[in-house]
Amino acid sequence: MTTPHIAEVAEATTDHTTPQTAGLAEAVRLTGVGKTFGRAGDVPVLQGVDLRIAAREFVCVIGASGCGKSTLLTIIAGLEPASAGEVAVPAGRASLMFQDSALFPWLTAGRNVELALRLRGLPRTQRRAEAEELLGLVRLHGAYDKRVHQLSGGMRQRVALARALAQGNRVLLMDEPFAALDAITRDALHGELTRIWRETGIAVLFVTHNVREAVRLGQRVILLSSRPGRVAREWSVDIPQPRRIEDAAVAELAREITADLHREISRHGDDH
Repeated sequence: MTTPHIAEVAEATTDHTTPQTAGLAEAVRLTGVGKTFGRAGDVPVLQGVDLRIAAREFVCVIGASGCGKSTLLTIIAGLEPASAGEVAVPAGRASLMFQDSALFPWLTAGRNVELALRLRGLPRTQRRAEAEELLGLVRLHGAYDKRVHQLSGGMRQRVALARALAQGNRVLLMDEPFAALDAITRDALHGELTRIWRETGIAVLFVTHNVREAVRLGQRVILLSSRPGRVAREWSVDIPQPRRIEDAAVAELAREITADLHREISRHGDDH
């Protein structure tokens, strides 16, 4: 697998670029995106969302419950249409990974990954080798023949990540993929995801409720307002990698972002 290098995190400019993403093509472009639900389309969830994500960029999205974070991902993934605005994924299609690994329990870890390779059109003779390579990328060497029930929660999410990467897309959308894991497993997967992002050169849009997780992982952190969701504020994360969730600089920026999140929730009278 080709694994382009990604440079260290640096502060973004107002045009949403960083020194390492300046000049790179856009991976995702949202312009005035809105989404309404309800029989009459009178329940606004997203409104006027403008967002640009560069190729190879790692962006985290936070916001109160119900502000439209997951809806935003499903729109970018093409699973449902926007009600307004324009959605473009110049990098091609996007892969979507959920909080639940959603693995098929009657298949082995390797066969779960191979399923995505088959749907991608990879010849049968090449699938096993590619699946084993992807499992190796997520540090699951030798797990090809393991059944889902034999895997821990963290291992299942690694398989789900390998399956998402098997789709061959240059954009990875992640909807709170580590929320159900214990702190130690989550911390280990933070490091693994950062490594994989650097090695593959994909763009990542990562939704989380955990502000420290967002600062630990992202080059930028986007705050969505309460419903209807809009981009209320964003931060560049000018903290060199590798980072740890307990680092003082991570904690300091997380406190600032959390204060803004609480103000946003209070402004709309919502419960988080």
